[in-house]
Amino acid sequence: MTTVVPRPAPARGPEPLRGGAVEHGSPGRLRRVAPPRTHWTTVYVRRVVLADAVAVLGATSLAYALRFAAVPTETWQDLLLLLGVPALWFSTLFANRTYEARFLGLGSEEYGRVVRASTFTLAMLATGSWAFQLDIARGYVLFALPLGTAGLLVLRYLNRQVLHAQRERGLHTQTLVVAGHHEGVLGVVRQVRRARYHGMVVVGVCLPDARGGRRGEEAFVLAQLAEMGVPVLGTLEELAETSVAAGVDAVAVLPTPETDGAFLRRLGWALEETHADLFVAPAVTEVVGPRVAIRPVCGLPLLHLERPEMTGFRRLAKGTVDRLAAAVAVLLLAPVLLLIALAVKLDSRGPVLFRQERVGLEGRTFGMLKFRSMVVDAEARLRELVSSSEGNAVLFKMKDDPRVTRVGRVLRRLSLDELPQLLNVLVGQMSLVGPRPPLAREVAVYGDDARRKLLVKPGLTGLWQINGRSDLDWDESLRLDLRYVENWSFAFDFMILWKTVGAVVRSKGAY
Repeated sequence: MTTVVPRPAPARGPEPLRGGAVEHGSPGRLRRVAPPRTHWTTVYVRRVVLADAVAVLGATSLAYALRFAAVPTETWQDLLLLLGVPALWFSTLFANRTYEARFLGLGSEEYGRVVRASTFTLAMLATGSWAFQLDIARGYVLFALPLGTAGLLVLRYLNRQVLHAQRERGLHTQTLVVAGHHEGVLGVVRQVRRARYHGMVVVGVCLPDARGGRRGEEAFVLAQLAEMGVPVLGTLEELAETSVAAGVDAVAVLPTPETDGAFLRRLGWALEETHADLFVAPAVTEVVGPRVAIRPVCGLPLLHLERPEMTGFRRLAKGTVDRLAAAVAVLLLAPVLLLIALAVKLDSRGPVLFRQERVGLEGRTFGMLKFRSMVVDAEARLRELVSSSEGNAVLFKMKDDPRVTRVGRVLRRLSLDELPQLLNVLVGQMSLVGPRPPLAREVAVYGDDARRKLLVKPGLTGLWQINGRSDLDWDESLRLDLRYVENWSFAFDFMILWKTVGAVVRSKGAY
């Protein structure tokens, strides 16, 4: 156990730290005892367990009533179906760790574990029925398990939405200290503040010691942190002492030469007797999911990064799914498309559709379609408005663009002007999900990193759509697009499509 030496304090006895107590052990050693926790996780887990009980008992009871309402059964079979199946189901939910706080409230891991637990329950029932010659009605099982699984997922989703809404109001949050170099720390602080529904609040940062004076970039970062009300608590060497003294819930360490293995070991030792979690960001934070695995190499546990799959069968499968889905969407939305076209035509003179040249896969250009939302001479008037741009360093955006028509303003707010791009997807020029389709003048100023976006088809929606759209700066837009390129999968696409619905309803960043 590492020794954490407290800073000198007035000789008036130890004071309790925020949220906990202080005990003195051997001289020169401060031991912080984690307090009895009435953490948000305790309340949330109880709520999830109660919701799961409603889903499981409701599904099994309904299945029993529908299957055996008119068929008499033996008492032991009644008990097996009404008590045994729910008990087995809950056992598999606990065994699959679906109630661990780290899996709750965020990400897809929680849902995946619930589905695996339900599938395992079905397998156990089938195996037990065969092994012990139990006459368990297949109709009961095949009705109860799917219904209960759907109920589990829906109720957990609703619980999660309630939690996110509470976090947006500042409830159920966790305090966080971020440590690393200036630019990286500033990026994390901004991201944490954007994603308030994650429940993290940065209460301070630890930066490298700069006794030799501040460079321009460092001074800029310090000014930005001060503007956001985030204090500098100390240097990287003081991180352990500062985190323990502040009683924070979590510590996030960014990759720097100073935060090597020995540093992280000592920090972990210092946090062992607190309730604080330790998060360590790898140097490849934008590469996630199945591409990353820890594998032994010459006795060392090293991160193995698989190559991103952008060619071959997976690209063919993605293109096929995109085209089929686009065809179905065009057929279903045909009445809506016709009504929008009529509204655009009646609102202002000019064509219904606006065709703009964009750059797609491998730098090939194509004509991207949109419902016209601006006056016909919008491109000619752009030069007059360039100085009023509210977008980022590359993209032109204005919240109150005078070129937008009355109908166009509504279409943009609800992203309905993008619907004709389903035709671009249908002919293979775009995907349903992908990076934002860039203009040729934007591609002309791309660096090597940005050009990597052109390895996949641009998308009708993407990470940029569900993370702020026009409110994003250029670096953030590029980071999100590259994250998609590096980590594409069908599950990732489905998640983005699902979240796009909420982003469109909220209309955040749409103008």
